[in-house]
Amino acid sequence: MSAAILTLVTFVPLAGALLMMFFPRRDELARWFALVVTLLGFVLSLHLPLHFTRAASGFQFEINIQWISSPNIHYHLGVDGISMWLVVLTTFLSPLCVLISWKSVHERVKEFFILLLILETALIGVFVSLDLFLFYFFWEASLIPMALIIGMYGHERRVYAAVKFFLFTMIGSVFMLAAIIWLYARTGSFEYTAIQRAMQSGQIGWEAALWCFLGFFLAFAVKVPIFPLHTWLPDAHFEAPTAGSVLLAGVLLKMGTYGLLRFNLGLFPEQAREHAPWIITLAIIGIIYGALVAMVQPNLKKLVAYSSVSHLGFVVLGIFSFTQAGVDGAVYQMLAHGVSTGALFMLVGILYERRHTFEISEFGGLATPMPVYATFFMIIMLSSVGLPLLNGFVGEFLVLSGAFQAKAVYGILAATGVIWSACYLLWTYQRVFFGKVNRDANAVLPDISARERIALWPTALAAVAMGVAPLLWLNAIEPAVRAVLSPLAQMAEGLVR
Repeated sequence: MSAAILTLVTFVPLAGALLMMFFPRRDELARWFALVVTLLGFVLSLHLPLHFTRAASGFQFEINIQWISSPNIHYHLGVDGISMWLVVLTTFLSPLCVLISWKSVHERVKEFFILLLILETALIGVFVSLDLFLFYFFWEASLIPMALIIGMYGHERRVYAAVKFFLFTMIGSVFMLAAIIWLYARTGSFEYTAIQRAMQSGQIGWEAALWCFLGFFLAFAVKVPIFPLHTWLPDAHFEAPTAGSVLLAGVLLKMGTYGLLRFNLGLFPEQAREHAPWIITLAIIGIIYGALVAMVQPNLKKLVAYSSVSHLGFVVLGIFSFTQAGVDGAVYQMLAHGVSTGALFMLVGILYERRHTFEISEFGGLATPMPVYATFFMIIMLSSVGLPLLNGFVGEFLVLSGAFQAKAVYGILAATGVIWSACYLLWTYQRVFFGKVNRDANAVLPDISARERIALWPTALAAVAMGVAPLLWLNAIEPAVRAVLSPLAQMAEGLVR
């Protein structure tokens, strides 16, 4: 089972999508089949943490088969303590996306779930690929179904948002492709470990490695997105259907932060250390800017979108702090953000289905007609704020600890983002849920249904579990992070000497 588990986890959703193409056009059948396939993928993915050797720092569950002889391309999959949890996050959110889309998608239902399943395979493939050609294949493959989901099932300006998302990501990816081809030309291999050894042995000069570093960085910076390359994100989130927003915020953005950690730090540690100050500066600007813009948003969905810019800034800051605590916190924050922001988009989508508006001014006093909904929103909102004993606190605390260790001013400036985050989220909650019901339509809103509760309960439980027992995740994350930081530590030791 362990020998084939990554292939199964990666391609079961794709197999389900291919089967669904031959189904008759019956919406209910498509919904149930997509739910079964995504649940099967989640159950299979649980094999990874259950059989993972947590003290080991290397890749596990590896499969390495030559795929194409010329050029030398391998079907090489594997996970470590970093990528394993991102795979589980993807399979965790996918069935919730099916549930939350049960009634909100009315047209071309079969096609919607086919695209959702293809997207799941592409996202998982990004996190498990250890051959750079394969990685790039899945990276680009994820772009197409997401753009189609936004463009076909989004709101009024969906085509504009889909094209903008596609162009930003595609242009950034071209620079990464150039860097991958250049590395292959110099090393004769697309395999991650072979290129890493070539870099460590000095086979590639510093200046050439710098250009490759920048090529990878630009692609990942667009995907995160790092300020000022973030302008596609609010439009994509606002126009996307609920499931699209959940996977976009919960998983797709993590492709960028994962890439920064795996490739920019893993392959180019010297260049990463050299250019860390200005990258950290952009991350801190993103933290503060995203929070301040979220605070003045009159639109609930755009508010959550800009909060992602702020929270992902913490992840980038933690990665380039080059400290164990900072990078541990960055990985943990990726997972926590995926759960909490994914749940926030589900909650906003539930409200939109009832009122067909995202404007905060249209709401008020919703805790009276929708007490269960208000309770779920409060738990997820507090987890996003970073309340102790909830998931957001652990990641932000570790990132800020690492930032202070790197340079005190980084931690001080980034900590203001936590304050602004509390301000805009608590103020939003007060305006939407407290006070008198100020619209007749709000007074008769139905509370969340059984299906919506089933979709939300796992996120609330995950938020609490990750806040109360973080070592369940960190025990696997720490050895992998230590392995990534080892070359940087050796460089620092050499500089001190």
